[in-house]
Amino acid sequence: MTGVDAVRAGEWAAPGRVNLIGEHTDYNDGFVLPFALPQQVTVAAARRDDGLLRLCFPAAAGGGEGAVELRVDALEPGRGPRGWAGYAAGVVWALRDAGHPVGGAEVTFASTVPPGAGLSSSAALEVACALALNDLYGLGLTGAALAVLCRRAENAYVGAPTGIMDQAASACCTPGHALFLDTRDLTRRHVPFDPAAHGLALLVVDTRVQHAHADGEYGRRRAGCEAAARTLGVRALRDVPHGELAAALRRLPDAAARGLVRHVVTENARVLHAVDLLTAGDLPALGPVLTAGHASLRDDFRVSCPEVDLAVATALAAGALGARMTGGGFGGSVLALVARGAEEQVGEAVAAAFAAASYAPPRWFRAAASAGARRLS
Repeated sequence: MTGVDAVRAGEWAAPGRVNLIGEHTDYNDGFVLPFALPQQVTVAAARRDDGLLRLCFPAAAGGGEGAVELRVDALEPGRGPRGWAGYAAGVVWALRDAGHPVGGAEVTFASTVPPGAGLSSSAALEVACALALNDLYGLGLTGAALAVLCRRAENAYVGAPTGIMDQAASACCTPGHALFLDTRDLTRRHVPFDPAAHGLALLVVDTRVQHAHADGEYGRRRAGCEAAARTLGVRALRDVPHGELAAALRRLPDAAARGLVRHVVTENARVLHAVDLLTAGDLPALGPVLTAGHASLRDDFRVSCPEVDLAVATALAAGALGARMTGGGFGGSVLALVARGAEEQVGEAVAAAFAAASYAPPRWFRAAASAGARRLS
């Protein structure tokens, strides 16, 4: 019978993520330290036996309107749908391109991850879709393997030159922990992260300034990093030792290249330092690490914006132990490490500063390290 196979159906979920530290290091083979959010993308899916991929993401569920219907054997990079449907179609294409026997599917999405906030709503959608197809077609792939395929979907099908951090965090994180990930070999360690146990909270402030990874600025930063690595004769900027940074900077042709390299090398060092602090249970000392990371993203990597800088400065002035932007940049969200109970005070201070600057009102919430992708039913 042609149509939906209701016997082979279920529901899956994959979370958005916050990156504590380690920004723009993943595509430089470096280190990252994200954790999963409670906000997630859920997928209700079933197999189809007619070769059709039918995608639905209702506006009431956090998406667009209507449905998109595609033939799986006609999926091809550069010729598919854009937006949310492109990420889902890219996952099907990547699975099939890797030789996995994925056929048609009926897939309906819902999301509580704020889009465009630097919290990886697109990666959550990809991973939820990939996990559903993995189970529906009995592929037996691990979370790490699904993350690799989702990253390929985003790079090759969607055309966004991102690294693997977002997909790995969504697929592999565990509750109460941050994920220390070496993006070169994908080795990972779950590091305890429970601010509440230390009398602290991690506030996420969504500045509501939208960004897009597929735009030219993100791609130019990645190309600049790759060019600098070639100039320095290394495989990736991860291979520049922190102790040899000054000598490496003298070999670079201009201030822009020096800024890119300085950020990546020092950011990798900040990730390692943050892991040591979390392992030792010294969470208050994490604050200055976050603030230093923001200064580096703002001044060296140049991916901040006035709204984000104002949110960071205001949070610090209102008593935050540390604050920085999180995500790819050019907008998105800010992290603030604050005393437990001070979340409202800091959030209201940022809102007042935004109102005084005639910016759109920000949104904020307290983040908790949550579960990675999983089957719900």
